[in-house]
Amino acid sequence: MSLRLQLLQVARLSPRLLGDSTDLVRSFLQRQLTPEGGGCDRAGRPDLYYTLFVLAGLQALEVVPPLDRVEAYARSFGDGHQLDFVHVSALARCWSVIGRQRMPAGLDDALLARIEDFRKPDGGYEGDRNAAHGSAYGAFVALGAYEDLGRTPPRILKLIQALKRLESADGAWSNLAGAKIGALNATAGAVILIRHLGFPVNADVGRWLLAQAHPQGGFIAVPGAPLPDLLSTATALHALAALDIRLPAAVHEKCMDFLDSLWTAEGGFHGHWADEYVDAEYTYYGLLALGHLSL
Repeated sequence: MSLRLQLLQVARLSPRLLGDSTDLVRSFLQRQLTPEGGGCDRAGRPDLYYTLFVLAGLQALEVVPPLDRVEAYARSFGDGHQLDFVHVSALARCWSVIGRQRMPAGLDDALLARIEDFRKPDGGYEGDRNAAHGSAYGAFVALGAYEDLGRTPPRILKLIQALKRLESADGAWSNLAGAKIGALNATAGAVILIRHLGFPVNADVGRWLLAQAHPQGGFIAVPGAPLPDLLSTATALHALAALDIRLPAAVHEKCMDFLDSLWTAEGGFHGHWADEYVDAEYTYYGLLALGHLSL
């Protein structure tokens, strides 16, 4: 099963906790699709990256997207040769929702060739052309695009070795080689990806992840960060599940409170307590986190 489908399987459990509020979230996500067929960014403009999260959220809540409109939007980007790394991956992943059978002939090869433009000599991926090595985030983005197009990246072992070089001195992962302190999202991404590809992960990283739980609920992005955020919370929960580690009851309860504090009556989620916006990206992370908390 692909990474996307694994995430989707969990996010589909979110109505267990949303209950009657599920329809509000559905309506919010439906409003995030613009007339052009793209998902709204935070300025209300269509953007491929946000389109991916609108589609994933709608799928999680059993809503069939208006695929003809989304397809017209996706086709406007052609083979993605002018897109950056994150957006060409989003284009590939949007096509997987539209349906690979509806893709123009040869488009899958063209999109993956564009992804390979961002591969680094160490075997990893990174969207910054000036970076000397890949990042955990880049590996996650690239693998998602490949799997959604029914492929596997070439030289998988090199990709795993590139991730190994990103282990931090405290037993976690960073997006930078040689870091003394790990970052939660890099750590969660590496754990999820390595386990997904069938390679072992040191179980001690589970303790590091649990140590990032904030006393008031949620998880923090880096040790010592003042506020938890929804992205870190969702990825931490998914990584802990990949390690077969259950949340302590007190952490589970506080995470529930944290999710509740970020939800809005209009149906979307804020990214953190200081965030003034609600958008499709964080709303999807809210669904993923709720899915895990429902288990």
